[in-house]
Amino acid sequence: MRLGILIMAAGKGTRLKSKRAKVLHEIGGKPLLRHVIAAAAQVVPARDILVIVGHQAEAVEAAVRDTGVRFVVQEKQRGTGHAIQCAERETRAWDMLIVLSGDVPLLRAETIVALRDFHLHERAAMTILSADALNPFGYGRVIRCEPGAPAVAAIVEQKALTPALRKVREINSGIYAFRRRTLYENIGRLRADNAQKELYLTDMARLLADAGKRVVAIEAAQPTEVLGANTIAEMMDLDREMRMAQARRLMAAGVTIFRPDTVTIDVGVEVGPDTVIEPFVQLLGQTKIGSDCRIRSYSVLESATLGDRVEVRHSCVIAESRIDKGALIGPFAHLRPGCHISDAAHIGNFVETKNTRLGQGAKANHLTYLGDAEVGAGTNIGAGTITCNYDGVNKHTTAIGKRVFVGSHSALVAPLMIGEGAYVGAGSVITDDVPAGALALGRARQVNKPQWAKNRRAQKEVRKPGSTA
Repeated sequence: MRLGILIMAAGKGTRLKSKRAKVLHEIGGKPLLRHVIAAAAQVVPARDILVIVGHQAEAVEAAVRDTGVRFVVQEKQRGTGHAIQCAERETRAWDMLIVLSGDVPLLRAETIVALRDFHLHERAAMTILSADALNPFGYGRVIRCEPGAPAVAAIVEQKALTPALRKVREINSGIYAFRRRTLYENIGRLRADNAQKELYLTDMARLLADAGKRVVAIEAAQPTEVLGANTIAEMMDLDREMRMAQARRLMAAGVTIFRPDTVTIDVGVEVGPDTVIEPFVQLLGQTKIGSDCRIRSYSVLESATLGDRVEVRHSCVIAESRIDKGALIGPFAHLRPGCHISDAAHIGNFVETKNTRLGQGAKANHLTYLGDAEVGAGTNIGAGTITCNYDGVNKHTTAIGKRVFVGSHSALVAPLMIGEGAYVGAGSVITDDVPAGALALGRARQVNKPQWAKNRRAQKEVRKPGSTA
């Protein structure tokens, strides 16, 4: 049985009151659509996933093109049934279709597999994924031919429910499996006889059942995973649930997370056992943290990689950088993209780095900017030091060797090389290369003028209004 998965992602999501296409809104650090694709890609290869786009099609395609899925465009959005009609040509290689919604991010691959297997077992023309909802209001209800039996007579939308049917709690998720040939033999019978003048895929249940085809339903094991979001508030409810589930997975694997309700952890984040995450930390993107680390409050890590036993002190921002084992970062440090902090190195208070490598055991502990720099092992960078890496047109590199001492408040004007074991005097402006083992001074000779300050104060006293002098 050749299986393809269709993901409907053409709608506007007008109830969100947003300019962005609905499927591009993010929860758990990823667009809604990427979550659905990730689940589908665990069931079939990416080439067998077809995303139906329409509203802001170019932006939607650009957001997920790297996943390897294919696309078909629904030029005019005339309902879910019309969306499936638009994909007829692209689905001809498949015998069975599973239709997913691009705005149901909590859906698990295991549920898609269960839907597939149940559909095949029942030899059905259409299988509906349903859920037992505590509050079914607003959802279409799945009406079974007999209570407890798999066969379905129809899906009835909220506005068409009779008083008796309003008591039914089994809702339609908008996720289906179809025998492809039967679907396309009958989909032309859909009619836009509704207020929106659209073709609804839900009507296929009644059409196929009336035609004597087998239509069945299977309930999702977890009702929450089939929930979509029609407002920003509902979307944030899904985000909270997804992030809390991620926190629970990490804690079950040995990670300590204080006040997990205050911590923001994206779904792609990995953390090793015995690491401690303090309140109000954000771990974003593809961040990977080793074992026995401590990430202190108010720090933000985005696609950062940390080795074992790294401590990130309060209020640090680290993006797209690598920190090796035993390193110490912060507090109030900012590591911009492209940094590599080696074993046991220190980046301290109010230090900013960009595209910089700090060698093993090197230290930059206070009030320093290191941009486009290579700093050797064991080197100490004094407080207030900056690498002047930008000449107004191009960026240049500062290369500092091993065991160098750079005095406080030095300006290192790139391009520049400072040799191994060299010293740079405090307050220097260094514009030329420094040989290994040398002392470099780039400041004016100090001049003391005796009595200058005393005489200046005396002159000011004479000039004061009302002075008798």
